[in-house]
Amino acid sequence: MTDVNVPVLPEKKAVRLTRSSKLLKVIVRAIQDKKGEHVVSLDLRKIPEAVSDFFIICEAGSSVQVKAIADEIETQVKQDCGEFPYRQEGYQSLQWVLVDYVNVVVHIFQKETRKFYRLEEMWHDGVMMEHEDEPAPAAAKPAKVKRTGTRNKG
Repeated sequence: MTDVNVPVLPEKKAVRLTRSSKLLKVIVRAIQDKKGEHVVSLDLRKIPEAVSDFFIICEAGSSVQVKAIADEIETQVKQDCGEFPYRQEGYQSLQWVLVDYVNVVVHIFQKETRKFYRLEEMWHDGVMMEHEDEPAPAAAKPAKVKRTGTRNKG
């Protein structure tokens, strides 16, 4: 019988996220890129019953914007972190889309749906941090026009 060399892969260790984790930053940036509003993160690491380390919650003005935010999150996280969501839910009605990265769960609500479910109140034991909406870019200064000659006034 011939011995077969099977490569031994190193064990993948669970990584505890911090508030400064790249994954969190990329998700918040993706939300802001698509003009998501009232972005908050809830640090749930000290809650034994929590299903995740962090929740990121935001809202959008329409179902089209909810989908655009969810799609942008998936695109940027895949591109910048090399991660794919474990699960997604809510794409049928687009009232509340959940994008689950196991340690970080993103909740994208339409405004009225967010008011109804009050997720922040349900997880009020977590430490909440508001993420300001991305500031609008400074208004471009008008180009100076160099005028030559004189104007006819007649």
